[in-house]
This record gives sequence, C-alpha cells and structure tokens, in this order.
Amino acid sequence: MIEIFGAAAAFGLSGGLSPGPLLALVVAETLAHGRRAGLAVAGAPLLTDGPIIAGAVFLFDRIEDSGPALGIVSLAGGCLLATWGVAGLRARPPEIEDTAAGARIWGSLAKGVAANFLNPSPYLFWLTIGAPLLIRAAEYDWGVAALFLSVFYLGLVGSKAVLAVLVARSRSVLRGRGYLWANRVLAAILLVYAAIFVRDGLLRLAAI
Repeated sequence: MIEIFGAAAAFGLSGGLSPGPLLALVVAETLAHGRRAGLAVAGAPLLTDGPIIAGAVFLFDRIEDSGPALGIVSLAGGCLLATWGVAGLRARPPEIEDTAAGARIWGSLAKGVAANFLNPSPYLFWLTIGAPLLIRAAEYDWGVAALFLSVFYLGLVGSKAVLAVLVARSRSVLRGRGYLWANRVLAAILLVYAAIFVRDGLLRLAAI
C-alpha cells in the first residue's frame, strides 16, 4: 500500500509540475485573466479524466489474466515513465507572454477541458500505469482505490493550482531554482519507477 500511495503522489506531482499543454494553459490563462482563470484550468482533469479512467480500467481488466499482455503493458508504462523522466530532467520553464488581465472563468475552464481531452498523456498514463495501480489498490479495498485517486489528483490538480496562485503574484516563480529542482527531483523518481515497471514487464515475459 505504501508503494501504491507513493506512486500516486509522485505521478500526480510530476504530472502537475511538468511542462506540458495544460501547464502552459494554466500559466497563460492566469496571466491573461487572473488567478481564478488559472485555477479553473488547473481543475480541468477532474472533469475530463473520469471516462478515461473507466475505459482504461475496463480494457486492463480484460487482459489482467494474460501474462504476455501484462508484460507488454508494464514495458510500455516503463518506457513512458522513462520518456517523462528524461523530459523532466531537461525541462525549461514554460514561455510566458504579457497579456491584458480580465475575468473569463468559464472560457478558461472550457479551454482546459478541451486541452486535456486532446492531450494523449492522460490516455497513455491510465492505459499503461494508472489502471494497473488503481486495480491493485481496489484489491485491498474500494476505499483504498478512492484514496489512491484522491492522492493522485491532489498532487496533479493541487500543484497546478498552487502554481497558478504563485504566478498570479509573481511570474518569477517560473524562473526560480525551486521550480526547476522540483521538476528534476520528480523526474528522477519517475526514472526509478520506470526501471521497476520495465523489470516487472521483463519478468512477466520471461515467465511465459
């Protein structure tokens, strides 16, 4: 259980702070329309990820008894984590532009929802990494599965929300060493989990 919750926290924080389409949109909308617009974008995964999670769990449940399929999924998840880890180590602060302030909460939320639906990362994560961990959590208890999701989205959405508040106060936070080092530490953790997933995948395939 500790491993499961540790993974949920690490993956959530990494997804929340790593440069990408949704983070860039959080920053852009915060600068353009204020803190509340950035918070609205940060919360978009709470509205979009339900169907993605349900579909991923449904598909994974169909292959759960297949050793080769599980091995391939583990390898794919490990490769995905390794890719994100390397990208995190090389990450640079997102580009920001000067824009006029205003209030456009619902428009910002709609942008966030669209960006997350069209972003392949949530689909890849839940199909290769998230669904297996969620099912493992559910094997303990459905309450554990719910707690797993809570920890993950607290990291994912909470980190983006905190960043939106900080950017609204001062854009220099994106250029600070703290932001860059947080990304590097999380990237290193992702690489550790990547090695674990690759090992598990190879062991499953070797047992065939």
